[in-house]
Amino acid sequence: MSRAHGPRAAGDDSLALRLGGGPDAAATARGALARLRADLDPPLMETLRLLVTELVTNSVKHAGATTVNLRVTVKPASVWTEVRDEGPGFDPSTTATPGNDRGGWGLFLVERLADRWGTVRDTDGTRVWFELRRG
Repeated sequence: MSRAHGPRAAGDDSLALRLGGGPDAAATARGALARLRADLDPPLMETLRLLVTELVTNSVKHAGATTVNLRVTVKPASVWTEVRDEGPGFDPSTTATPGNDRGGWGLFLVERLADRWGTVRDTDGTRVWFELRRG
């Protein structure tokens, strides 16, 4: 089950979801992006949908996550996104290349399409974040 929550500040639009780690997690996350304000231009929204789908899929497939947390904040100049799971983490330098032994295109696409991105491993799990500039 997913839930959107969190206060909305003037000029910002936010989305926060807690998703089950099953096969529908990525589709649920992608669909929830429609709750964001409609003034995101279509190419930016498509990039956001693609990257969210890839990262949530990675959390479920590679980290074996039973819970995935998604947070998206739309600001006047950018869209900031974070996907968090309880997984063991990874080395981004070895996974951002398609065709590696972990497979997939997720982090390669993030590397190519996001303006900035990174990973953080802490006691709560692994966070992958990215930022897309607007305009």
